[in-house]
Amino acid sequence: MHPGTNVDPAEISKFDAAAPHWWDPEGEFRPLHDLNPARLDYIDARARLAGRRVLDIGCGGGLLAEGMARRGARVTGIDLAPGALAVARLHALEAGLAVDYREVAAEELAAAEPAGYELVTCLEMLEHVPDPAHVLGAIARLVRPGGDVVCSTINRNPKAFALAIVGAEYLLRLLPMGTHRYARLIRPSELVRWARAAGFELLDLAGLEYNPATRRARISADTSVNYLAHFRRATRT
Repeated sequence: MHPGTNVDPAEISKFDAAAPHWWDPEGEFRPLHDLNPARLDYIDARARLAGRRVLDIGCGGGLLAEGMARRGARVTGIDLAPGALAVARLHALEAGLAVDYREVAAEELAAAEPAGYELVTCLEMLEHVPDPAHVLGAIARLVRPGGDVVCSTINRNPKAFALAIVGAEYLLRLLPMGTHRYARLIRPSELVRWARAAGFELLDLAGLEYNPATRRARISADTSVNYLAHFRRATRT
């Protein structure tokens, strides 16, 4: 479908199969629904959404993209799962929101629209691709000099394995079993190293804590499981 891109076909198939349930807050994407308000607040506080041209990489069914559009951003969402994009387009149409959804890889879009975005978000996606550092390189070509990048992913350590995989997938069944592979989880030090190599400066690293009993998420200093990172692309002189 997209030869030469940084894609795991099994991951695309997995999210495509789940696409009809994307907007069900009690379904298999329930944790994303619960995390989304905290994620949006973090992005808006750090990078100011209103009026900015924003790219959401790995947008899925559009949960984050719609949230950013509601806060005044001009949003483009990209994904390689056609079923998820179909759901995203339909939901945005029903909600009366203008979000530009495209089936294209970040690397392909970077060649077509270099420095085309003021803010790039890439949330809960890097742990699902074979080469996350390559995605950071594409993001560096997509965001304008001085532009912002916000990523989120899951740490790789015994605590994250116990909570994010064993607990969330196999015990509490908050996510379908097999959603995450431990070997693909990303330590903050790895993410920051790849980002610096791509030309980004780290501005903030924050934890994203989730309580499944109360279904509330909050930003914290604890990056041991879920975490967010705010980067800025260097301004060329």
